[in-house]
Amino acid sequence: MSRLVLAALSLTVFSAGASAQAAPTDVKVMTRNVYLGADLGPGVRASSLPELVNAAGTILNEVDANRFPTRAKGLAAEILKNRPDLVGLQEAALWRTQPCSKNPLPPSATTVRYDSIKLLLAQLNKGAKRYRLVVAKPEFDFEIWANTDGNAATAGPGCPAGSEINGRLTMRDAILVRLGAGVSTSKAKSGTFKTLLQVRPAGVPVDVTRGWTSVDARKGGKRFRFVNSHFEAFDSAASNNTNTGKPVGNGQIREAQTKELVSAGHPATAGKLPVIALGDFNSDVRSEVKPGDGLAYRALRKAGFAERAKARPFACCLETSLLKRSGSGRASDFDHTVDHVMTDAPKRVTLVSSTVTGLKPVNGFWNSDHAGVFSRLRLR
Repeated sequence: MSRLVLAALSLTVFSAGASAQAAPTDVKVMTRNVYLGADLGPGVRASSLPELVNAAGTILNEVDANRFPTRAKGLAAEILKNRPDLVGLQEAALWRTQPCSKNPLPPSATTVRYDSIKLLLAQLNKGAKRYRLVVAKPEFDFEIWANTDGNAATAGPGCPAGSEINGRLTMRDAILVRLGAGVSTSKAKSGTFKTLLQVRPAGVPVDVTRGWTSVDARKGGKRFRFVNSHFEAFDSAASNNTNTGKPVGNGQIREAQTKELVSAGHPATAGKLPVIALGDFNSDVRSEVKPGDGLAYRALRKAGFAERAKARPFACCLETSLLKRSGSGRASDFDHTVDHVMTDAPKRVTLVSSTVTGLKPVNGFWNSDHAGVFSRLRLR
């Protein structure tokens, strides 16, 4: 073969590759807070051990009543209908138990009551493999005795304060990828924020561990970084920053977590790669509920991030922790925004379309106290 022919072939291959690189590629993403299953407020506010044990029993009963195995069917239906290439999950809780005769500190319960990631994947992959777990980040991890029947006289042998069982909650954030979507992933990572809320249930200091998950992805020759996070939610009153010990007000902890996420060397700064960052940021400017709620969102905007999801309808949040259809939850309860899809490269990552999912109960339950946010993005 002559050098001229080889040169022509090389030019053809190069031109085809360059054209593929130049052609826009659409990627579909979704953020979904699946709801841990109960309101943790009574436990956080407990001022004594008996009060905490009673609150833990109420919480565990509420988790049972909210039936994640049933809700997982509705959540899976949302995802399968929209077929996002990548999904960021928040509050993907792992609930475990053990006999109340065991010391709950440090957490050691291993009997699984509900594994929300496993249950959701089972529904997503029913009949065929459609999604796989890329990375999951264990975060807040707490175990305590639980009085599940409300009767102090029924405590098990060697169990304090009327408890019948130990309940353990491990909070997780996770990333899923759709199989057959033409998306390859690498460099899956996770990390914990340095600035954390510290609560004192029954006077015991407990850090509310939160963090992030990320993965580098490629689709249609376009590379990008996908980042999923859940900023602090219990940040509405004076509390202590675990690093400084100084009192802080509403929004300042999640603002600090945001600044850490977008600082040099952290996942939302990817050099030449465009970043798609999504999650439950517990912050917004346009629908701010309390002063300070917009601090984290403003920090993201100041760092160069632009919104890539529609502003309406709102996706947060039901006013009830019980998600049964007959409960007090109504669609009108979704009255503000905390779940976002954003990018630091607005000229290279544009919004094609966006929808909000999960605004109606199915199978007798709301799928979550949040709605889901889905966006089709164009990578240029």
